[in-house]
Amino acid sequence: MSSSSFVVLLGLLFVAETAVAQSEGSASVPGARRIELSPDDVQVAPEIGISSGLSTALFFDSDLMRDSVELEGRDRFALVDVGQATIRLVPSSRVAPGERFRLVVRFRDGAAPLSAFFLLRIHPAKAESLIEVYRGKRTIETYQQEAREAHAELLRCQNENARLMAEHDAPGGLAGLISTGGMDERGVAGQVVTLEFSQVSGSDLTASYITSYRSTTGVAVDIKLDVKAGAQPWLAKGATLKGKAGVELKVIRVWQRMPIPGGNVGRVVVEAEASPETTRGPFSLKLWEEDGRRTVVFGNVMFP
Repeated sequence: MSSSSFVVLLGLLFVAETAVAQSEGSASVPGARRIELSPDDVQVAPEIGISSGLSTALFFDSDLMRDSVELEGRDRFALVDVGQATIRLVPSSRVAPGERFRLVVRFRDGAAPLSAFFLLRIHPAKAESLIEVYRGKRTIETYQQEAREAHAELLRCQNENARLMAEHDAPGGLAGLISTGGMDERGVAGQVVTLEFSQVSGSDLTASYITSYRSTTGVAVDIKLDVKAGAQPWLAKGATLKGKAGVELKVIRVWQRMPIPGGNVGRVVVEAEASPETTRGPFSLKLWEEDGRRTVVFGNVMFP
């Protein structure tokens, strides 16, 4: 994190804390993304991530003209529920990762801005579940929300910097694992799960060998991927690890030395932060490419 970014974040925190001290307002929903619309005529369309089968809800601070809501490709959504000041969307399985759909709304009160539009982008695995949309002048609540977001970002950057500095200064091999606290006297546990896992999807890709590992601070999955002959080269860019109870581990690294050409075998390693309590039971591992057009899903991945 650069020193200039750190100063900006501290400035945001100072302004926000001053506003909170002047007036205590109602808190926003935790975890919601806030979008503020300018009353100016020129508007840049915010991009919102949505995913097949997952719900995304937009909450507006003004009543909508319900009959004037326009959604491009509406027939490719399993649910489009327009309320007085809300819109809930669930894309169907007919959408493809990387596709974009234009959403246009118009407001009933006639104040500026009269309308707003958004770009809904299909992601293969993740969706923004809750969006708050505000118009016009910023309120005390927006400063409070910005303070919370800035504080969370500051902590995230500090933790990331600490982790990167520890990795940079640490030696390699076993000494590195010991020095960073990744391994204790019990070592790093490994387990071959090739016989237990199941492939849910991914016609161009199959796994010939899967091994899972656990350290004191996280887990990793080592996969040997076979790319079907004649298929385009495969390079993993993202991953999720989800448990049956809805637990999703924080993936911190997806490593692949080079793209795997069609008809060849390559190696992909996924690393995630985890504790023994969060990795009980089977997990579903999903991998996707840069543009998300090809994905592969493996089920019943267990950790030692």
